[in-house]
Amino acid sequence: MPEGLTIGVDIGGTKVAAALVSETGEIAHKTRGPMNAAGTAANGFEAVAAVIEATLSAVPDARARLLGIGLCSPGPLDPKTGIVLNPPNLPCWRNFPLAAETVRAFGVPARVDNDANAAGLAEALWGSGAAYTNVFYATLGTGIGSGIVFDRRIYHGRTGSAAEGGHVTIDYHGPRCGCGKRGCIEALASGPAIARRAQAKLAAGVNSRGESRILQLAGSLDQVRAEHVGQAFQEGDPVAREVLEETAHLLTVWLGNIVDLLEPDVMVVGGGMAELMSGFFASISQDLPRWSINQRAGEIPLLMARYGADAGIAGAAALCRVPT
Repeated sequence: MPEGLTIGVDIGGTKVAAALVSETGEIAHKTRGPMNAAGTAANGFEAVAAVIEATLSAVPDARARLLGIGLCSPGPLDPKTGIVLNPPNLPCWRNFPLAAETVRAFGVPARVDNDANAAGLAEALWGSGAAYTNVFYATLGTGIGSGIVFDRRIYHGRTGSAAEGGHVTIDYHGPRCGCGKRGCIEALASGPAIARRAQAKLAAGVNSRGESRILQLAGSLDQVRAEHVGQAFQEGDPVAREVLEETAHLLTVWLGNIVDLLEPDVMVVGGGMAELMSGFFASISQDLPRWSINQRAGEIPLLMARYGADAGIAGAAALCRVPT
C-alpha cells in the first residue's frame, strides 16, 4: 500500500510554505504563497489554506494518503490546544484556533507548534539526532531558538513555554535583548549581534587602514551584516575571524549551561548561521569542559542539522508523526 503522507506548513509574517513529507522525512512538492498578516483572521487562514490546497493538488492521491497537517506558526501559541495567541508578526491572529480551523477545512488531524520545537523534533525523528534519545536543538539566525526533545517527544513545560534557550542570560551586565532581559545569548551571538560586534570593532579602528574585507563587502559601516562577516571570514579577513571566535566563545559558555542542565545525548545546530559557525564546532566541544561542571561535556556530539531552509516544513510535518 502507498505510504501515508503528512503536510508541513511553515507560516511566517510575509509568506507561507508547505510541502508533502514522507514517513522518512523526505520533502516533495514544495509550494509557497503570500501570507496576509494584516487582514482579518479569516484572511490569514485563507492564505494558509490556499497553500495547503496547492500542495495537495500536486499529487493525485495525496488527499487519500493524508494522515495529518502540521503547522509551524510564530508564537506565542499553545501547542496543546493549537491556539495562536498574539504573535507580533501576525496581527491578524489573536487567540486564533489554528489547529481546529485546519481540521474543519481539511478533515484530518492538525498540530501546531513553534518553529524551533518542531525543527528539533524533525531532527530527532529523521535528521542528525535520529540515532539519539535525548536531543537539544538550537537554531542560530536573526534570533536564537531552541527545542528539547526527549525520546521523540517535545518537552513543552507546564504552559507550553519551555525551551526558550535563546533567552538564557550569560552576562547580566550585557546588552538588553528584545525580550527585555539583559545578556541573553540571542543578544550576544545571533546574526544581528555578530554584525554589531563587527561594526564596533571596525569603528574602533581594529583595522585602522580600513582594509577589512567586511567593509568592502558591506559598502559602509552601517550596512555591515552577519553575512558580510561570514564571507569575509571565508576570505581570510582577520577582523571577521576575531568576531566569529568571540561568538564561538559565547556559544561555548551558553552550551556549557545547557549541558549542566540537560546533559543531552546530542546537540544539533540549524538556522541561517549554523553553517558559518560549524567551523568552530570542534573548538567549542574542546572548550566545553571549561564551562561545564560535567568534565565529559566534550563527548556530546555537536552536529549540523539535516534540514536547512526546509526546517519549518519538516518540523511541522514531524508534529503529525508522534503521539499527542
